[in-house]
Order: sequence, then structure tokens, then C-alpha cells
Amino acid sequence: MNKNERRFSVIMTVYDQAYELQENLTAYLMQQYQPGYEVVVVDESSTDETPDILKLLKKDHPHLYTTFLPKIEGYAMSKKQAYNIGIKAAKNDWLIFANASHAPVNADILQAINDSMDDTADLTLGYLTKKGIKLQAFYDVDEAKDHITRIERRLKKVRTRKRYHYRWGRYDFIIIKKSAAIDILKFFELKPSFVERQALRWRIFWKNQFSRYEYITYLPQK
Repeated sequence: MNKNERRFSVIMTVYDQAYELQENLTAYLMQQYQPGYEVVVVDESSTDETPDILKLLKKDHPHLYTTFLPKIEGYAMSKKQAYNIGIKAAKNDWLIFANASHAPVNADILQAINDSMDDTADLTLGYLTKKGIKLQAFYDVDEAKDHITRIERRLKKVRTRKRYHYRWGRYDFIIIKKSAAIDILKFFELKPSFVERQALRWRIFWKNQFSRYEYITYLPQK
């Protein structure tokens, strides 16, 4: 596919995040991206005003698609299940797993991603900064295992730290081919021990600090 024709499906999973959706979802829905894109939000059976917010936004944004993960009594819900629903609902060949808690810095992020991403990479991690974004390419899904396992296990107080967050692998979104997306869901379910988590943390840091194994590019804000 020609990169000028590439369409994205931005996938978010949310649970009781009405405030974050009000603050940040519009920034994704107002992207200036000529080939077109869609935003898929999977509601994990929220108990707050999240469903109402999504209904209101759908009226003004036809490229917003919403679905939900039903809660079954006696069974624990998981991110893997929610993302699986989002992947199945997505219409496009390239997916972006985004976080409703973080808004893109401007309306040209999708265009910047399309212009700068490595087409040969199976998976790319994106880091939002005050001035733009950083992109980190992986040429095989398994190469990103440490980063994804680390991100899924971290504490909230760690998630909010922004200083040098790319050095610690605290990414904000994942860009992946739809054909490979199912392969990373297994990493969401991993439960490393405390010692294993510390090992992941330092492996990622030293790799991102000194190695050219994954090249990080910087895209300034216009």
C-alpha cells in the first residue's frame, strides 16, 4: 500500500474514564489526516458517564465507533479481551493502540506518524512529548516484549512521570499492522515477579539509552 493511502484505526479501551474522554478524545477525533481514519473505543462495562459521553461524541463524529466488553459475573475482565474486540472491530490495516488519558499535542500527529514511520517494522512505539513525538521501531513483535510487559505492569504513579519517559520505555501508543496485532496480546497477560520487573526496567533503560538496536526519531511540533 502507498503510504499516501494508508488509513489508521485508533483503538482505545476505557473503564470509568468519562473525564479523560471529555478532555482528550476530541483531540484524536479532530486529526487532520487526508487518507482518513477511524477511532474505535471499547468500553469495559463502565459504571460512570462514559457511555453517555461516547454517545454524544458519536453524533458529531461519524468516524467514531464504539463497542463494549460485557461484564460476566464470576469472570475477571482483561485488557487482552478488550483489545481483541477492538482489533476485530477495526476496519483498517494499521492500528494505533492509544491511551484515553493522553491527548496528542496537535492535529497533525497521524500525518507525522504516516510520514516518518518505518514501513518495514512490524511494531512501532510512540512517545508523546511537549514538542512532538518520538517513534521507536521494532522489526519483530517479540523484540518489543520487554517494553509491553513493563508498560502493563507499572504503577499509576510511574505512568504519570514524563521526564525521560522514553528512556524507561514508558510509551504512549503502539502502532502495529493488524495482521500482527493478535501476537502482542499475550504480553498483556504476563505477570512477572518483582525481581523480573526490575530486570525489565533496567534492560529497557540501557537499551534505549545507548543502543541503536531500536532507533528513536524526533518529530518537532509545528
